[in-house]
Amino acid sequence: MSSRQAISGLTLCFVILSAGCGGSGTSGPSSTGNAGSIGAAGATGAAGTTGAAGAIGAAGATGAAGTTGAAGAIGAAGATGAAGYTGAAGNTGAAGNTGAAGNTGAAGKTGAAGKTGAAGKTGAAGATGAAGAAGATGAAGATGAGGTTATSVWMPKPGVTWQWQLTGTIDTSVDAQMFDIDLFESAPATIAALHQAGRKVVCYFSAGSYEPGRPDSAPLKQTGLGKALDGWPDENWLDIRVASVRDLMKARLALAQSKGCDGVEPDNVDGYDNDNGLGLTKQDQVSYNTFLATEGHAHNLSVGLKNSLGIVPQLVAAFDWALNEECLKYNECSSLAPFISAGKAVFHCEYASSTAGICGKAPVGFSTIVKHLSLDAWRLTCP
Repeated sequence: MSSRQAISGLTLCFVILSAGCGGSGTSGPSSTGNAGSIGAAGATGAAGTTGAAGAIGAAGATGAAGTTGAAGAIGAAGATGAAGYTGAAGNTGAAGNTGAAGNTGAAGKTGAAGKTGAAGKTGAAGATGAAGAAGATGAAGATGAGGTTATSVWMPKPGVTWQWQLTGTIDTSVDAQMFDIDLFESAPATIAALHQAGRKVVCYFSAGSYEPGRPDSAPLKQTGLGKALDGWPDENWLDIRVASVRDLMKARLALAQSKGCDGVEPDNVDGYDNDNGLGLTKQDQVSYNTFLATEGHAHNLSVGLKNSLGIVPQLVAAFDWALNEECLKYNECSSLAPFISAGKAVFHCEYASSTAGICGKAPVGFSTIVKHLSLDAWRLTCP
């Protein structure tokens, strides 16, 4: 049926309906299928029956006939017009383009970025990091400088044998477990050779006096020097309360570590007990000596307390061993007993040319040697 015929049919029906033939029209669809096809809904059914006509029907959706259907909205055929709106639902087919929004499903490929979430499994490796957190607890142990000292810093026991040589070429053949040698004058190769022979190496430096011949001493001249040391006119007491003095000592401790020293012997750490010209107090000395021990441990160095007998009780816990000159001569050896009681070595030296009057009087547990004041390679030991 052509578009024109469809329009004529609709017009005829409209005329009939206007004339009062609606009743016969009702019986028409029930008895005559063709008349039913004239009914707009029936026509749509016919279009449904014929696929090709359905295609034309699609054209009908495009055609003004659909619009006519809208005009038919006056009659029941107008309902057919509503079917024309169904054609508009065909436009909803364009909403099928929203199916293209299904391409947003391609954004689901962003979900593949969720595979990056699989990298989140690397985060599971982060869980291993949690085990690392337990390691951090170990680090807290490291924070305890005492803990570090107990496990990695050399802490000699009473009775360890030693050699003290600060001048001349180091005689590495001396039978001793520990060598105390000069920090600045000793080459790393010498320290390495002693290590290879199974020796421990302690490096000497002055922590409380200005020595003009040292390569790093020039800045100390600007810190406000005290009086000259008794018996050492070229040396002056340092003001150990000055920050720049402490900074330079940190650098010396770092040098000792870099050279491979196992420990250090900071000298002249009893200025408070001498005519220093600076007004140093016992508390100043305790503070400074504790600083040296703490910084030494931070550089994995064993640190000895040199002389300073008047402050041994305050410092025995902070230091790893003691070194004393001539406590027998001055009848002071008992002051070092706290170190022996704590299981820490006392390296003891008397200046003489023989062991007469020394070895029989040296306290039990002391590591006693006899040296020349020049501290060259020569030495005697007590059996």
